[in-house]
Amino acid sequence: MFKKVLIANRGEIALRIIRACKELGIKTVAIYSEADATSLHVRAADEKVCVGPPDAALSYRNIPNVLSAAEITGADAIHPGYGFLAENAHFAEVCESIGVKFIGPTSEHIALLGDKAKAREIVSRRGLPVTPGSPGELKSEQGALEAATKIGYPVIIKASAGGGGRGMRVVNKAEDLARAFQAAQAEAKTTFGNDAVYLERYFLEPRHIEVQIAADHRGHVVHLGERDCSIQRRHQKLLEETPSPAVDEKLRREICRVAIEVVKAVHYRNVGTVEFLLDKDHNFFFMEVNTRIQVEHAITEMVTGIDLIKEQIRLADGQSLSFKQQDIKLNGHSLECRINAEDPEKFTPCPGIITKYRAPGGFGVRVDSTMESNMTVVPFYDSMIAKVITHGRDRQESIARMRRALDEFVIEGIKTTIPLHKRILNDPDFQKGHVSTTFLERFLAS
Repeated sequence: MFKKVLIANRGEIALRIIRACKELGIKTVAIYSEADATSLHVRAADEKVCVGPPDAALSYRNIPNVLSAAEITGADAIHPGYGFLAENAHFAEVCESIGVKFIGPTSEHIALLGDKAKAREIVSRRGLPVTPGSPGELKSEQGALEAATKIGYPVIIKASAGGGGRGMRVVNKAEDLARAFQAAQAEAKTTFGNDAVYLERYFLEPRHIEVQIAADHRGHVVHLGERDCSIQRRHQKLLEETPSPAVDEKLRREICRVAIEVVKAVHYRNVGTVEFLLDKDHNFFFMEVNTRIQVEHAITEMVTGIDLIKEQIRLADGQSLSFKQQDIKLNGHSLECRINAEDPEKFTPCPGIITKYRAPGGFGVRVDSTMESNMTVVPFYDSMIAKVITHGRDRQESIARMRRALDEFVIEGIKTTIPLHKRILNDPDFQKGHVSTTFLERFLAS
């Protein structure tokens, strides 16, 4: 097993990894920017190294600085968490070349599956269901127009190297395509350093369903059920749940079987997520593979009892999966609300000093956060400051428990999205499980 792991991240996911390492008896190194010098994840680690100023490009995304921190502390592995360098194939490749283990898939898998257009081609060649779209990357506006005409409007243009809702544009008619194509390319170039885009049919009111998978070096692959991530704003997830209220046992078996086939097709290793769209008629289509731990991994942990971070570490160490498919039992239901430091009406960031912080607790409640009273929420990074996760015997109990937890949650001094989550939980359509990726748009309009 690794002796020392450097966590190339910040906030709640860095603390989450540190806790898993401590339980495994592994020493930890926290990196931090000057803005995070007093953060809880820094204080929780065995060692700490400042890697630069607040700007993430000069600190958390600064590969030479991160690797220097690993070298001077003698770390033999790096866990990237999610975001920042987690899906950076070059970073993983450099780690491999200097003998520091990257806790995740290989650089080849990150590069292959990180190119969404190429991933679609691979899955399509296997005869698996793929969202109708362009056969590969679009080389020109004319190519985009021809593909859209063949597929039919509306369509969505996506960045091939994209994620997190960036580099996406929905197009409802042909005369808007050229402008959307240029805008998607420009955003993709700025965000990912790669302006390649592709095109898919844009489904009206689909669900976003993803399957958690884990694979070892010996070719064993298992799934840990599905998550419903349909409640989103501008392709950014706000609330997730498992199991999905729209997926029955028959559909679960089929969609999970396809997810396993996708990762077996490329001989994938470590933990990952296969994402699908589910239409109104319960037809599902492959979208992409995320080659990292997901923000919403906690709800899968709650219903399976499996620590996915520990599993990532063991798999990166070359160990076999610690469980078999028949060991996976989905117990009850789990919800996650992402609490952002944002104005819940305008969705504008709200950095500042938290004058009072009191997290909820009690049976079936988990809070992943590094926030404390008198702590400053800095404006340099993602606005998510906490995740509230609840678990119940069924969906109704999980929702009731989340309502209670959010009522207990006290964050003063800044605005947060807690009021918005409370409203969503009380919405009749949400309570019935009648949601889609357009739910929030209708909800806010009403």
